[in-house]
Amino acid sequence: MPKPTVALVGRPNVGKSTLFNRLAGERLAIVDDTPGTTRDRLFAESDWNGRAFNIVDTGGIDPTHGGHTPLSIGSADFIEQIRFQAEVAVHDADAVILVVDGEAGVTPPDIEVAEILRRSQKKQPDGSFKPPVFLVVNKCESQARRDLVGEFYELGLGEPYPISAIHGTNTGDILDDLVASFPEQESEEDQNIKIAIAGKPNAGKSSLLNRLVGEERAIVSPIPGTTRDAVDTQIEFDGLPITLIDTAGIRRRGRIAPGVEKFSVLRSMKAIERADVALLLIDATTGITAQDAHIAGFIKDAWKSCVVLVNKWDAIEKDNYTMEDYSRRIKTDLNFMDYVPLLFISAKTGQRVNQVLPIALRVQEERLARLTTSQINQVIQLAQDAHPAPSKSGRSLKMYYGTQVRSDPPTFLVFVNDPKLAHFTYRRYLENRIRDTYSFVGTPIRVVLKGKKEK
Repeated sequence: MPKPTVALVGRPNVGKSTLFNRLAGERLAIVDDTPGTTRDRLFAESDWNGRAFNIVDTGGIDPTHGGHTPLSIGSADFIEQIRFQAEVAVHDADAVILVVDGEAGVTPPDIEVAEILRRSQKKQPDGSFKPPVFLVVNKCESQARRDLVGEFYELGLGEPYPISAIHGTNTGDILDDLVASFPEQESEEDQNIKIAIAGKPNAGKSSLLNRLVGEERAIVSPIPGTTRDAVDTQIEFDGLPITLIDTAGIRRRGRIAPGVEKFSVLRSMKAIERADVALLLIDATTGITAQDAHIAGFIKDAWKSCVVLVNKWDAIEKDNYTMEDYSRRIKTDLNFMDYVPLLFISAKTGQRVNQVLPIALRVQEERLARLTTSQINQVIQLAQDAHPAPSKSGRSLKMYYGTQVRSDPPTFLVFVNDPKLAHFTYRRYLENRIRDTYSFVGTPIRVVLKGKKEK
């Protein structure tokens, strides 16, 4: 079951990014006193009382036109900006946190945002409203300010939560109620192998889906961003049930238009998260871009298996070395995913499309593979003999034994004298030695080091 998604909304400079960093446990969002610093949404995973969820930091609603001329509250442009952000929050989020400024008190923009959030909620059969909206009054460092939060009842969103995002004061109260509002965790009903088709806009994702399905299931258009939703298509291949997820195109950060296209980015990220294997489409006519690497990084961070498909290969002038040069360039740019297979295709002509599903299924099999404990311990011993870990402060890393504790993705637990002695380069070295024994093609693997005396 996909993790619940929580959206942070509010006008500029109320502390959304500070609260985002507090919930994420690290400094991921840019925090600045200049209103409007957050330009697009930022995603991270959080956890409270054992319940994991995704948080989305949205850009503040900017009550100025072009950053200069103030707009009246009733102006069409300002209302449209408010509507866009509110729609982004309620369309796919499982809960919404409206952040307001306790120092400034209730402002007209806060009233506008609250009104749109209330109108966007859907009443459920049990009388509750979805998604639930939590009103957080930030910058309440002093008791005097916390005593004045009653004025925010005016927004009609229930009890306000006075907090200090910068100090973390009272954030536990909002998190308790937030997690309690999530739906009960259920087992994934769809047991199909899930394959997400991901990539930047106009890379040919819908064309590939139509080729794989054998019919015009998705709209195909040369206009970037045609696909807005993550669309699931059920097929059967060699007797195996497969769910193909055609995601909306992911644009380069900072180039995401307000409104509907922001829904697309959120849905694409969620689609990759619930997939087993992601097919990353790269446009051969433009070559690999920073955005391609950004999407690849998200796939890796989500611990998903991957196949890189270089599409529109029919449009490239080729000689005997073209494919080799492309492969070398892509592997250099995606050096953090050097285990990923490449396939050069043309969704338009069908060139090599018949190889896409077989290689995706092979990658899925690799994802579920397991090594025996004896194999792993042999890898550890040979790795230490061939290349002992560098010493730190006169101490050297010693690896005692290891085992594979899970698959999907493959995860290895190695007991050592002190995990702090392992540089990340040595962890990478150990991962490569494991791949020498079994390649785990297209699949990331986790190597977790644990001190032998740790409980």
